[in-house]
Amino acid sequence: MRKSHPVRRAVLATAATVSGIVLLLSLKPASDPGSAAAAGGAAPPAAAQSPQGGAQPIGNGTVTGDAARTQYGAVQVRLTVSGGKITKAEAVQAPAGGQSDRITSDAVPKLNQAAVAAQSAQIDAVSGATYTSSGYKKSLQSALDKARAAGSPGSSGPGDGGDGGSAEARTVTGDVAQTQYGPVQVRITVSGGKITKAEAVQAPAGGQSDRITSDAVPRLNQAAVAAGDAGIDAVSGATYTSAGYKQSLQSALDRAGG
Repeated sequence: MRKSHPVRRAVLATAATVSGIVLLLSLKPASDPGSAAAAGGAAPPAAAQSPQGGAQPIGNGTVTGDAARTQYGAVQVRLTVSGGKITKAEAVQAPAGGQSDRITSDAVPKLNQAAVAAQSAQIDAVSGATYTSSGYKKSLQSALDKARAAGSPGSSGPGDGGDGGSAEARTVTGDVAQTQYGPVQVRITVSGGKITKAEAVQAPAGGQSDRITSDAVPRLNQAAVAAGDAGIDAVSGATYTSAGYKQSLQSALDRAGG
């Protein structure tokens, strides 16, 4: 009789262990974190992350991207947006001088067309114009970002003249544009959404630059007022001054609200 007690205890212990394991197995499926994912429990977080910034509408009007520096010069893109779509793309700055003139004249029109067709900065580089294409895409993306910011709820949009005080004359000075012969900085007076006066508060000076500046700047001032934007022609014999003038003029226009 004494020898039977240990056996009985072992049987009872084994039975208790088996019962405990069965109980744990019966509870595991309900507490397994993986079961929620298998049942689709992870779908709500994924859905919450699905909206992309690119889906945000772009505001109507004209917007200019930041100038993108390249090995051969700056590239800056301006967009015209209507009905939430890009209707026009143009390079207000592009590499110029020497071989760059030919490359720019061939590549920029193709890039402009591609931007309108793609409605985004996801465009192919033009063969033989790798640097210009890269700079174009960077400035284009900058313009799109600005247009989307302007198209967000509560924004008046780029170029929107809804502000009751927009008819008042105001003076805006653009950033200083550094050129090979000295800085150029443009100041404009805007009234009723139009440029009524343009002047260079800084321009190359000294030696030959005095003659070039005195001849080119008045023409550039007149062209800016006549065009109402920075899409003006360079003055012959004053390529660098003209490029710096246009860059600073565009900066002033951006500050004035397009």
